[in-house]
Amino acid sequence: MAAIEQFIGTLYGILFHDFVLYTLVAVGLLFTIWSGFGQYRALTHGVGVIRGKYDDKDDPGAINHFQALSAALSATVGLGNIAGVAVAIALGGPGAVFWMWVIGVLGMSLKMTEVTQSMLYRNTDDPDNPHGGPMFVVREGFKKWGLGPIGAIFGGVFCVTLLISAITGGNMFQAWNVAEVTTQYVDGMPRVAVGIILAVVVGVVIIGGIKRIGAVAGRLVPLMCALYLLAGLYVLVMNIGEIPAMLGMIVQYGVGLGTASAEGAFVGGAFGYAMMWGIKRALFSSEAGQGSAPIAHAAAKCDEPVREGVVGGIEPFIDTIVVCTLTALVILASGAWNRGPEANFDESTTVALVQTADGQWTVETPTIPAKTPEARRITQVPEGQSGWAAEDQVFVLVRASDNEDTGDNVMRVSGAVVEDEDGNRSIEWSSFDAGADSSGGAIVPELVDDGLYVDYAGAGLTAHAFDRGQPGMGMWLIMVASWLFAISTMISWSYYGEQGVYYLFGSLPKSAVNNVVLLYKLVYCVLIVISTLPFIRTDAQLDTWTTMGLGVMLVANIPIMLIFGAQAMKAYHEYMGKLKRGEFDDEAHEPASLKDVAEGKDVE
Repeated sequence: MAAIEQFIGTLYGILFHDFVLYTLVAVGLLFTIWSGFGQYRALTHGVGVIRGKYDDKDDPGAINHFQALSAALSATVGLGNIAGVAVAIALGGPGAVFWMWVIGVLGMSLKMTEVTQSMLYRNTDDPDNPHGGPMFVVREGFKKWGLGPIGAIFGGVFCVTLLISAITGGNMFQAWNVAEVTTQYVDGMPRVAVGIILAVVVGVVIIGGIKRIGAVAGRLVPLMCALYLLAGLYVLVMNIGEIPAMLGMIVQYGVGLGTASAEGAFVGGAFGYAMMWGIKRALFSSEAGQGSAPIAHAAAKCDEPVREGVVGGIEPFIDTIVVCTLTALVILASGAWNRGPEANFDESTTVALVQTADGQWTVETPTIPAKTPEARRITQVPEGQSGWAAEDQVFVLVRASDNEDTGDNVMRVSGAVVEDEDGNRSIEWSSFDAGADSSGGAIVPELVDDGLYVDYAGAGLTAHAFDRGQPGMGMWLIMVASWLFAISTMISWSYYGEQGVYYLFGSLPKSAVNNVVLLYKLVYCVLIVISTLPFIRTDAQLDTWTTMGLGVMLVANIPIMLIFGAQAMKAYHEYMGKLKRGEFDDEAHEPASLKDVAEGKDVE
């Protein structure tokens, strides 16, 4: 397992090298300028399109614009908004949010471009079951240039990266976080039971194909977004006085006017580190430039590629600018990101940092101190109970070597609460390397304070932030939202992976292709269960595995976007010229009712 993690870590470092991130930002700027700030068109014309103003029941496709947007949003508005934002702030600080905003805006032009490309090259041989995505773009595009075999190979490479991302970020990340949140609040709930329930629910939906996925997403996405936004606004109103300062910190640290220093549970975040985390988590959440959303949009009933492209441009705005920002402000305004300890070691408890035989260090704590009154209030610990449960993840703060990522010398040392046969609980601490000073001499670490902190990883931190605003809210809101968001994301990503399987095996007889697709769906559901097994324990491990899938897709899709970008921009400007001249006025009609749009009813 250690060797696998080392390999993944090495690959991760390559995929998320600064050059890759800067390239993506540059591509976003390129298409923003090239389209004449098409973000405006997405937020104006795009809204009219999803309302059904230009719907035609005779257009090829399986679902309407709103359902296509919902299916794509169900893959993006998910635990990346709940857990991913929390990870970015926990590791990068408030400055990470600023770079999430940057990627959110630039991501609108990326989405608009890649969706337009996929609509230009989608396969509508079966109008009720169209196929599209970057793999079809590169295959059909290269075929026009007489380079069909090369395009087919590139498309296959993209599909392999698509399947990796579906398995990791679209599946593992979701299931792991649901298990983490559920077991945090429901005592005695086995993680594997969470996985089994998720697998059954997801399996029932994905067996029905894109029409069932679109129907479920069209109802589920608006409901879960409204629920989450209302709860978030409630917490922000309660902390309204903190919001101006939080917004100031986001901008200050985001543009490099200082470094977010260590405070409470936050161990510091340098400017570059904050930027990296903000970009990564915004990309993971919005999937801009990843090439996944065009696969869902390719199923839309539409005969104008750019029309669906501007619908795609709405996604990053809703996902990143609205939902991610709400999560970030709740975490910052509530103080969850730099929270204090939930317990303190008193003088009668001997806490020591001891060196192990291999030169590493570890912590010795004979007993677990009682939680503070404030911690008991927030977490609603009943009278007579300690508040600690087996497998609770905790940490202490230690001063060791300087860290250029955090801009400080404070580090976390993790531990887990364990219970023996007699029900006695203690902490099992991990070992750590204290590093060396500037002259190469070994550093003797020391405790920063006497605090024992709870390690709220991923969605757990967001849940804790809501609990700080209203005790008990995090339990119900984040549990319900996590389940809804995860299920919606997993069903959409299952479809993305299915299209990758179709591309790779599409040359086989139809019955064989159907069997391979069915096998893929079964494996996908099994992996949901496997993901809830306790082999991933921290948010750092979680990030390494999940963003690997994002990284490989970005590296595969960015060249495709650039190669065929001119075609998309030509189509975009031609379409917008027709729109300005009123050439689509004859097609326009009164928007359908919201109920009909959500249910996918054809406009007569």
